[in-house]
Amino acid sequence: MITLTPTAATAVERFIKGAAEPVAGLRIAISGGGCSGFQYGMSLEEAKNEDDLVVEVGAVTLLVDPLSAPLLEGVTVDYVESLTGSGFKFENPNASSTCACGSSFNA
Repeated sequence: MITLTPTAATAVERFIKGAAEPVAGLRIAISGGGCSGFQYGMSLEEAKNEDDLVVEVGAVTLLVDPLSAPLLEGVTVDYVESLTGSGFKFENPNASSTCACGSSFNA
């Protein structure tokens, strides 16, 4: 379903280790908004929801809600560091177009 590159997995593990509270997993979700219609969201969650799809990627547990799951099918998440900044980058085969910032897409 969702693939994390080794760089992204290492970054997520680092964020989980630095969290103040226990972490059940990393939530990846799609919501309306952004300049192209849909935007990605990520958050560390203390508990999973009853209807979450749980995806184990190495040592990382991903939590995906049922509405976001179809739009995240086949997505690859990478973590990029550069002189201009760092952050997660999404490669989504379901996107018909993306915005220049890479944070939103249109399906």
